[in-house]
Amino acid sequence: QVQLVESGGGLVQAGDSLRLSCAASGRTLRRDGMGWFRQAPGKERELVAAIGWRSIATYYSDSVKGRFTISRDIAKNTVYLQMNSLKPEDTAVYYCAAGPVVTTTGGTDTNWGQGTQITVSS
Repeated sequence: QVQLVESGGGLVQAGDSLRLSCAASGRTLRRDGMGWFRQAPGKERELVAAIGWRSIATYYSDSVKGRFTISRDIAKNTVYLQMNSLKPEDTAVYYCAAGPVVTTTGGTDTNWGQGTQITVSS
């Protein structure tokens, strides 16, 4: 069983930057896709960024493209989300996900972190 633990959330002002980390334990995620989802109150869960197991393919939602960057460190079994130029509409709980293929709907056999809150004030 894989455990995913997110860190790096918090309260920031519009225009600020944050970096989220998601550390995995239990087994190596060397051949897993990894991604970051978010869910704001009253809204559906949204895939904001994903990265393939070779770190070649990446996906970004239109809402974060050009501002967020996903990366992974295989040796540390960790995935990161660098978030720049944060906006109030980025306010949400952010979840880390890992699985054979991370899709916009989550994917099959996907493991999830517990989530970390990000609040962006205007």
